[in-house]
Amino acid sequence: MRRRLSAVLATLLLLVGGQLLVAPGAAAHPYCGLVWGSQARSAGDLSAGTLVNVRAGRHACFDRLVLDVDAPLTGWSVRYVDRLVDSSGADVRGGARLEVVARVPALATDSWFVGPGTIVEGGSSYRTLRHVAWVSIESGVSTLGYGVRARLPFRAFVLPGPGDGSRLVVDVAHRWCDEGHRVC
Repeated sequence: MRRRLSAVLATLLLLVGGQLLVAPGAAAHPYCGLVWGSQARSAGDLSAGTLVNVRAGRHACFDRLVLDVDAPLTGWSVRYVDRLVDSSGADVRGGARLEVVARVPALATDSWFVGPGTIVEGGSSYRTLRHVAWVSIESGVSTLGYGVRARLPFRAFVLPGPGDGSRLVVDVAHRWCDEGHRVC
């Protein structure tokens, strides 16, 4: 009986000890240290001011959409939706679509306003952004479609300035986690 118990304990010790010597599996490693998610984000209600510009940019770890407002922006929301049709009746292009709502009006007479449809066409200079288009401008609310490569983690926040204005920033990561890691 003692021999059998000793053999079982020795086997268990070898198994546990062997596990300690083996390299650990892929651990959770967010991409570029980003710990964003893909759940909807929002704040506030209708805001004062007017949407005065929409622009996009590329960063090392994410693509960015910026909505410039000429006053503090307090009402906005950003969320993934299954389908989004722009103001010209065409689908917002991309593997996934973010509905970006700024609860301020846009004036269709401003020189930066391109009319129905496409605002920014994603090209080779963007890793994630595929398409940005007007969805609607009604009842003091401006809605844009942000087409991206896939449903990827994003963040949305408002920055003050320049001057008395503010900026709604929507960043979408290029991928979920660093290369070589499956679990993020």
